[in-house]
Amino acid sequence: MINVKKSLGDKMFDVLIYVILTGIMICTIYPFWTQVVISLDGGGAKSAAYSSGIKLLPTQLTFDSYKLAFKFDALWMGYRNTMVRTAIGVVLSIFFTAITAYPLAKKDLPFNRAFTSFILFTMLFGGGTIPSYLLIKELHMLNTVWSLVIPGMIGAFNVLIMRNFFRSIPDELEESARVDGAGYLRIFTQIVIPLSKPVLATIALWVGVGHWNAWFDSMIYISDPDKQMLQIVLRKIIIQNNMSDINSVIQHIGSKTEFSGRQLQATVVMFSIIPMLIVYPFIQKYFVKGVMIGAIKG
Repeated sequence: MINVKKSLGDKMFDVLIYVILTGIMICTIYPFWTQVVISLDGGGAKSAAYSSGIKLLPTQLTFDSYKLAFKFDALWMGYRNTMVRTAIGVVLSIFFTAITAYPLAKKDLPFNRAFTSFILFTMLFGGGTIPSYLLIKELHMLNTVWSLVIPGMIGAFNVLIMRNFFRSIPDELEESARVDGAGYLRIFTQIVIPLSKPVLATIALWVGVGHWNAWFDSMIYISDPDKQMLQIVLRKIIIQNNMSDINSVIQHIGSKTEFSGRQLQATVVMFSIIPMLIVYPFIQKYFVKGVMIGAIKG
């Protein structure tokens, strides 16, 4: 292996890159860490929830706010509805994106360019909020999970990423399967899909995070309080500062602990983040490979 000595300019450039990346890392982690500190701080009027400035450690570690959140029924109702939405959305999106992208990966498909152009067109232009609402209403999907899942079930960008990944699979594999008598459906399910785990995991992560964090469509299409998503519950607490439900829980359980609105808000935010933090490490190993191959092949 040839050992190339770096010049002074190269070393300075490396230092600059590390400084920039360190700054980005701090800007990314600090807001999250602040919410952790506030949610775990039980120092009363001296706690981080009441003070301003940099917050690195809680003045007094306590899990009382998390114990309270466990008894907040609206939070768990939102959790349940959001988990159902995310699970259905990911499964349907992966299935329909795959069966859309696979034919487009075949260069001998008639009108391939026309179909691809039509999909690209949807990335640039949309019907708008009011026509979308009227369509959902006429389809009788208001106050159902389908109003949140079906409109964004197939994403144009996801289709293109998956199509390019399918094109990176050697044609010889499919040709040998055809010689053995396999049809397109069998090739797709037994050869293409098992080899496409990186891109499937990547798209699943994108779609899952999108459904988990979505709130605008739920605010428009869901009016039943029992069917609201987790992000709407968070919005009522954080943006609208509606703490009446949590305060009623505090009075019901007779808690003598002093809670601030900011501490309870931070606790609820942490509850919404934890599932994604748990899922991401299991998908991370596929993420880079799926994005890179899907983006540059084809």
